[in-house]
Amino acid sequence: MKRFAGLIDRLSFERGRNARLRILRDYFATTPDPDRGYALAALTGGLSFASAKPSLIRQLISERTDPVLFSMSYDYVGDLSETAALLWPDAGEQVGDDLSLGAVVETMAAALRPQMADLLASWLDALDETGRWALLKLVTGNFRIGISARLAHMALAQYANRDVNEIEAVWHGLTPPYLTLFAWLEGRGPRPGPQEIAPFRAPMLAQPINETELRQLHPPDFVAEWKWDGIRVQAAAGTDGDGAPIARLWSRNGEDISAAFPDLIAELAGKAHFDGSIDGELLVVHAGVVQSFNVLQQRLNRKSATSKLQLQYPAHIRAWDVLALNGDDLTALPWTERRARLETLVSRLDSSRISLSPLVAFASWDELAAARAAPAATDLGPDAAAVEGCMLKRRDSPYVSGRPRGPWFKWKRDPHLIDAVLMYAQRGHGKRSSFHSDFTFGVWRTGDDGARLLTPVGKAYFGFTDEELGQLDRFVRANTINRFGPVREVTHTADQGLVLEIAFEGLRRSPRHKSGVAMRFPRIHRIRWDKPPGEADELTTLERLLEPDGPSTT
Repeated sequence: MKRFAGLIDRLSFERGRNARLRILRDYFATTPDPDRGYALAALTGGLSFASAKPSLIRQLISERTDPVLFSMSYDYVGDLSETAALLWPDAGEQVGDDLSLGAVVETMAAALRPQMADLLASWLDALDETGRWALLKLVTGNFRIGISARLAHMALAQYANRDVNEIEAVWHGLTPPYLTLFAWLEGRGPRPGPQEIAPFRAPMLAQPINETELRQLHPPDFVAEWKWDGIRVQAAAGTDGDGAPIARLWSRNGEDISAAFPDLIAELAGKAHFDGSIDGELLVVHAGVVQSFNVLQQRLNRKSATSKLQLQYPAHIRAWDVLALNGDDLTALPWTERRARLETLVSRLDSSRISLSPLVAFASWDELAAARAAPAATDLGPDAAAVEGCMLKRRDSPYVSGRPRGPWFKWKRDPHLIDAVLMYAQRGHGKRSSFHSDFTFGVWRTGDDGARLLTPVGKAYFGFTDEELGQLDRFVRANTINRFGPVREVTHTADQGLVLEIAFEGLRRSPRHKSGVAMRFPRIHRIRWDKPPGEADELTTLERLLEPDGPSTT
């Protein structure tokens, strides 16, 4: 644990990307198995402990220190693991140097819930402050030290002098502590093969682009596709050793979501069965029309789906790429060849659950801009309501995992913008624990007595620069009129207050919210120092942007 604690402590203070890569490389080179594999899993989100939850940490520290002191300290520090590590009483001589990361992970994985409290307490007593912090970070899985899975894979590639795409090609078939992976990287074993019959493949992602950047590109080099307002998935299928069809549905992050979409899996393992992997967008298609994201949400984040839910919200894949087919890896082929094979495959499947994502015809960027601005004016018909922009792909681009600059771009439609009034603020966590960075905002509505009232419509905690964060924090501190625990209420009258221009992707009805509406991806677009609060938008203006509720459930 001491070596692992030193690793994440150094990474938490290091801001340079190359320096972080060097720290990771050195750790992989000098740390034995299985500790380095478990550290890699921890940093890439590959560990979870069902018997250890943040509530257990709160319980343990509350039993050993004053609960009010803990609450105040947590509010100030903003990080549960750091607060508990600092407040944990010193048990005397620290004897945790011999405690290995592998032993901790394997013991916690095997422990039952009633055992976990005593287990954690004994380890916390044996470790110093940094070790306690590292242990609690391991338990919660919330490191917040700026290490993405891609960066960890790059460090592995540099350590073994390999291409990072080689590592990502085998990554999702592996499990911690990745003994076969390190054996292969060090020349001690063969290249790991996929253990899953229908494996997940690391996806290729697009870079955002604006119109100015777009016009620096050469139109004939690119094709355009519609960007659908769904979620990215991979549909993979194959056969097991007995020849029985197998199908899997993977999320963008490699999570197996097959159980939540049995209607799609039945199709992929039945009449739409094939041997390979398709990349595309998961949507709900009802009566032949693509529904809004609001409708798709009825199927998301569920472990299973009832027959009624499947009937009301039928799942559909709009395919745009094929990664493997009949045992051949197609990712190295140019987009034009992959598209031709995808078109042939989808036409052969003849499935009502899988369709080909249509291309956008254009000869110039002006034509594409016009189509993006008004997709309903194209041949999309009613499906246009589920489009959120365009995807641009070079005709000669291979399918490369990660987000390379140049082959793929996403040009989303402009977000909705409203002017709202800042009402409440709360300090953030981690690096933002000293700043008020979580903001609740509202718009005007007319009360039953005819008076104009502000009603909260959303919260935002990003979209602003560091300089603007400082400005917002100073405004909150100077204009606080009330406090509710960690939440500050700020001045918000028609004459006094602060107007924020809020950008968001969509709006849906929500009985859980006082205003009756919920925003999708709200963020602060700019601070309207020039606008008095009384001129902010009305709730009726916002309601005009509501997405359709989707098909009737009766």
